[in-house]
Amino acid sequence: MVSQSRYRRVAVAVLCVLVLGGIYGIARITHPTGAPNRQAATEAVAVSTAIRACSAPGSSWPTAASVALAAVPGSARTGTAVVRSLSPVGGTSAGQVVATDSQPGVLQVSGVPAAPPLSPAELAGQPGSSPTIRTVPGSGGVIVSATGAMAQGLEVEQTGSDGLATAQCSAPGTSFWFVGPGQSSAGTIELYLTNTGNSPADAQVQALTDVTNGPPVLGNADNGITVPPHGMVVQSLTGLLQASKVIALNVSTTVGQVVASVRESQSGSQDGIWLPATQAPAQRLVIPGLPGAAGTPYLYVAVPGTAPAMVKITAITQKGSYAPTGGTGIDLLGGSVTDIPLPSLGGVAGAVSISASAPITATMVIPGGPAGGTAALAASSGPVLEQGVLAANPAGATWLVLSAPGKAASVRIAVATTPTSSAKHAGQVVHIPARSSIVMPVAPPAGSSASQFAFVVTPLRGSGPVFGGRIIGSGGNVVSILPVPSSLTSIPLPSVSESLSGIVGS
Repeated sequence: MVSQSRYRRVAVAVLCVLVLGGIYGIARITHPTGAPNRQAATEAVAVSTAIRACSAPGSSWPTAASVALAAVPGSARTGTAVVRSLSPVGGTSAGQVVATDSQPGVLQVSGVPAAPPLSPAELAGQPGSSPTIRTVPGSGGVIVSATGAMAQGLEVEQTGSDGLATAQCSAPGTSFWFVGPGQSSAGTIELYLTNTGNSPADAQVQALTDVTNGPPVLGNADNGITVPPHGMVVQSLTGLLQASKVIALNVSTTVGQVVASVRESQSGSQDGIWLPATQAPAQRLVIPGLPGAAGTPYLYVAVPGTAPAMVKITAITQKGSYAPTGGTGIDLLGGSVTDIPLPSLGGVAGAVSISASAPITATMVIPGGPAGGTAALAASSGPVLEQGVLAANPAGATWLVLSAPGKAASVRIAVATTPTSSAKHAGQVVHIPARSSIVMPVAPPAGSSASQFAFVVTPLRGSGPVFGGRIIGSGGNVVSILPVPSSLTSIPLPSVSESLSGIVGS
């Protein structure tokens, strides 16, 4: 005779099966799948808020700058972007409002009042600062906080005293990479760290250099950099990077998030250049926006891991793709940085695609750059997803380089000025042949007297991946090269496979 306790155990087991079956059946109704193990369709959530930080606006000469911003929204109809100044000592709340913008689709350029000079105590630096490496509060800098229509498709750039864009203002993150010229050509190398959050952030920097008789990684003196909430600090790296020709910097956080930027100049009295952030180390990279300037370009490559890397370079030009002279059979040691001259790419516009047997990160160094700068730099970046917005473009001095490393691509380019929205222009459709690049000038709408404008690059349906770079020139010289970013209005959610954990979690 079966005991009563056994009946109870059987009944519980049957009930569990029925409950799980019911959950599974409901899940198949609410999350239907056409076949076992097929991934659900990717969903997306609309961007509702966005934050950017710029290091230079509000600082003293020579880094004084303005803020240029533009947003091209998707589903949202209203919203506001607020530009606030930073405090050298930070604070529990955002700083003073210096500008607001509630007009999506148009360009707004705002000046920022100069911050007061630092006190002697502030100039003494954080605890642990030394003559070799000194960390002091930042004088200047702004945070841009946007909501709704101004957060969607938002891009912010800082411009120099001449009105030319010097850098794209980034969103906060936990890791940033920079590759560029070292101290032998840059007399001043400064790291700017901005904390847009409400609590202190802790950051550290590691560096690789081509100096063979010194340690490749910066020591503990560069760890534990405290960045106050709604504040900025500046760390001088010049002394620690002595005699370096090529450097690679990785800025990361252990607590909180920061926005990192790096400024190099031949002397402290010159604005110099802001190094564009590169993509994180990967085995495949694309560097877009090569301007075709005269002279020999150099590829600066960092191999941050311990494994060696075999590197191959492919040029993507107006005449198609090919391996340039000196672009194959490149063997690099792990934990190293090096410069690779590519004279065969002098005067050739387009992009380069790089493949490697181990993760690398890279920047192309082009002859030119602003006064006091070491060169013009084109950094590795991703393809344009959804749309790319370029905020600060001088009339008569802006070019766009678009590249399709794989299949052919098509984009629509629409222009906006301060009074006129990009939504009022049908735009120009441009086709890029497969494995090729195109170069084209971009200008304000016909009949416009605007000296600055914004423009939007939108890949069309069915287009292959497209990479872009915006080039600003002055007097026949390449002043800056910035990648065409992905200015998103929505964030794709990861697909979920049909599994018990996914079903129960839903």
